[in-house]
Amino acid sequence: MKKPKVSAALATFNEEKNIVDCIESLKNFADEIVIVDGSSTDRTRELAQKLGAKVIKTANKAMFHINKNLAIDNCKGDWIFLIDADERVSKELSQEIKQKVSENPKENGFWVNRRNWFLGGFLKKGGAYPDSVIRLFRRGKGRLPEISVHEQVKIDGEVGYFKNDILHLADPTFERYLVRVDRYTDQTAQQLKVLDPGRGVWPIFYHMLAKPLVTFFTIYFRHGGYIDGFRGFIWALFSAVHHFYAYVKYWERQNENGS
Repeated sequence: MKKPKVSAALATFNEEKNIVDCIESLKNFADEIVIVDGSSTDRTRELAQKLGAKVIKTANKAMFHINKNLAIDNCKGDWIFLIDADERVSKELSQEIKQKVSENPKENGFWVNRRNWFLGGFLKKGGAYPDSVIRLFRRGKGRLPEISVHEQVKIDGEVGYFKNDILHLADPTFERYLVRVDRYTDQTAQQLKVLDPGRGVWPIFYHMLAKPLVTFFTIYFRHGGYIDGFRGFIWALFSAVHHFYAYVKYWERQNENGS
């Protein structure tokens, strides 16, 4: 029986600090690595090519999933493992992936629990773990919807689960975390613009007080964020004020438009 091949697919933009470690973690199981790069201005493409990855240069599109789908479309393996540059595949997960695809499973896709690094350690609670994502899928059976950066791969068929985790190193420093906060609150503000809740007393109360408070208590108490100590408190706090910031951005942009 022919050994199934696995392709790793990712989209990048200015990821020279991450790309080497990411690719090295993929070499334990991937037969090819396909990268769609959104015209990085750093050494991302150069470093990736030196490590043997196939690199396709394109525009850095606002909807990042477009470039991820382009990477998926250029994979030739029987299975595709989708990954971000700030993620790492452990040796244990690599072995599990190789074992699973060799069994020709009935499932067409697999969930992987993700461990998120924050303020010097991995979060264990507060809704940050298990942060399950679909990462491995049979070629032709999975695709991103290109609607929201937070949406999962849509799988045609049954979906299973892996036991081992993928490591997510998105926030090595608090400064880096704040950069992502700014980007994600921009996206939420854009969604609010479409919904257009208005700028009256009730929308202000709901988005700037009620929703942040409910979010904080849900993450910190209901989901056990307090177990992660100080980093759990900060995670809950900034997850809560996300709604506050996003509404302020929405309000400001509506004000600029004269509405």
